[in-house]
Amino acid sequence: MSAQRELARLLATLRRERRSQSGLAPHLVPRDNATAYRIAGMVAEELGWPVLGWKIAAMKEEMQKALRTDSPIYGRVYFLKETPHSAVHATLASPIPEVEYQAKLGRDLPPRDEPYSVEEVTDAVASLHPGLELAECRFIHDASFPPLPAILADGAGSGTIVYGPAIDDWRNLDIPGQEATLSSNGRLRRKGTAAAALDHPMVPLTWLANELSRTGVGMKEGQMVSTGTLTGMLAPKPGETYVAEFGPFGSVTVSFT
Repeated sequence: MSAQRELARLLATLRRERRSQSGLAPHLVPRDNATAYRIAGMVAEELGWPVLGWKIAAMKEEMQKALRTDSPIYGRVYFLKETPHSAVHATLASPIPEVEYQAKLGRDLPPRDEPYSVEEVTDAVASLHPGLELAECRFIHDASFPPLPAILADGAGSGTIVYGPAIDDWRNLDIPGQEATLSSNGRLRRKGTAAAALDHPMVPLTWLANELSRTGVGMKEGQMVSTGTLTGMLAPKPGETYVAEFGPFGSVTVSFT
């Protein structure tokens, strides 16, 4: 069995069994990012689960440094939940709640030769939602934490997208300038804006449309895309309830039991 298939089976097993492991055998670490993304596709095949969406991370330099990358990264998402959502902390792999806009596609964005424009991609979006991504990682954050390609093979740490009701008339609103906050048990923990983190949710979405076009994968109508954190990364504890507030655009609640 090839090392790529061996890693794909391992990552699929860890997801199915809802567990993490420390480190990764050196021969299994993908040699580069392109190989890692190919393995992530093999993980999807091994799982046989429908790909309900995508996650994007590290649009700007600050997050790229935090995630040890020099470009944005992405992964497949298999779980979508409406707010309010209750999650059993012990069944999640080091969950991280991230305040993000969620874009739902109203039509396919298939692979093609010419790049997609921001206007085309924006036009393909059926709705934009306030959301929280519960990022997870199948590798424990310890001294043996493997290099970035191993994380990309694991879907760039994808977990669950939790979303609120669609934002009315979002194309005509100041999405970039709206402050979003993240509170736990009523205490403000983080705040940020799309302008500072990613310019506008349609910018990362267009980047992803072109990456998935270039690699022959494409995106499908109905898929939800988590466009990147506005508030960085926090580690929740059991018993905490996190609320993402997007002002007039709505809020999303996740409780960890």
